[in-house]
Amino acid sequence: MTTTLLRGRLLSFHRAPLSLADSQSYLYEEDGGLLVGDGLITAIGPYADVKAKAAADTAEIDHRPHLIMPGFIDMHLHFPQMQVIASYAANLLEWLNTYTFPEECRFVESAHAERIATHFYDELIRHGTTTAVAYCSVHKTSADAFFAEAMRRNMRMVGGKVMMDRNAPQGLLDTPEMGYDETRQVISDWHGKGRNHVAITPRFAITSTPAQMEATSALAREFPDLHIQTHLSENHDEIRFTCELYPDAIDYTDIYAHYGLLGPKSLFGHAIHLSEREADVMSEAGAVAVHCPTSNLFLGSGLFPLRALARREKPVRIGVATDIGGGSSYSMLRTMDEAYKIQQLLGERLNPLESYYLVTRGNAEALSLADRIGTLEPGTEADLVVLDATATSAMALKMEVVKTLPEELFLLQTMGDDRAVAETYVAGVALKAQLR
Repeated sequence: MTTTLLRGRLLSFHRAPLSLADSQSYLYEEDGGLLVGDGLITAIGPYADVKAKAAADTAEIDHRPHLIMPGFIDMHLHFPQMQVIASYAANLLEWLNTYTFPEECRFVESAHAERIATHFYDELIRHGTTTAVAYCSVHKTSADAFFAEAMRRNMRMVGGKVMMDRNAPQGLLDTPEMGYDETRQVISDWHGKGRNHVAITPRFAITSTPAQMEATSALAREFPDLHIQTHLSENHDEIRFTCELYPDAIDYTDIYAHYGLLGPKSLFGHAIHLSEREADVMSEAGAVAVHCPTSNLFLGSGLFPLRALARREKPVRIGVATDIGGGSSYSMLRTMDEAYKIQQLLGERLNPLESYYLVTRGNAEALSLADRIGTLEPGTEADLVVLDATATSAMALKMEVVKTLPEELFLLQTMGDDRAVAETYVAGVALKAQLR
């Protein structure tokens, strides 16, 4: 087994931090050693101790004084929307109809899908994201390109062919039968191949007829271990239109519940405007509300009540995500900077320890994958990000007065972007350097 010893400051979370003073919630090694072999973390601890365990021929990479963490996890983004980002629109539905749907029509062409897939994974790696949960387009070609590129880079990725059979251009529509058959084929072709996970992906209730929702329900019954991803309660006009399309439903969440799509592997993008009843149902099912702060602000969708949902008597599980291309940055650092500001506007606080828990172990737990990714624990996969808090001159100047780990983390979150990512490791292999 080929092994590598990484040296640097190590940070990994055991659980969600209760406060800035909660040092029991995480492991921090000022001079740490991380032993990596065959894509897995095999040992962690003080550098001298890990060095003593390493074989004589172990290669060593010194990342001091940088911070080594689990790679970032992005819980919700759209692979076909790389060229939709930064498109001027008034709100969600205008943005979808004017920019997004026409762009996604292009993914019927495999050459276009493959080209964008290359750029997509380049950006993830450049920004320190090692796992993402992505929507492809309605075309199977887009899912094939997405998963093939994930395998080429050996990344643990979740994705799905979107199912949509109404309220979109003809070039973006399937049928209930086609959505079912092609999703089954994508599962057969890609799920469990390499590090790929296929997600059942009805875009949202507006773009699926009841017949297609029945087909989605059938897939969920046939493949109970798969993730399910869709959108929920992002925008008031969307909620109103959805409830008009499904008049027998109690509310938006009830539509998905009716079709058996609420469970611990159900990922609901946005979920900003939930009623108390809906939040109760989400909590009881163990479903995940995925917060997309840069997108919510860009499209004016609303302020996600992260704190309120987490402290309920029936708390709702929460993930965080970029939501490219409604979101305005590929960076999970930028994402958490905006999440912090949203909580400020709501009169709440989000401390930096919580932010980094959310983008690592927290999102891994939300994906039910914390046994594989999201931590630096031995036996887990060596997907890592190396962060440099002095990456720009302005950051370096601020670092002169930074005294604590939380202060450094907050600096990285507030001022950092892809320039603060010194390296990204996927299954123990350094990939960002290959992009330079």
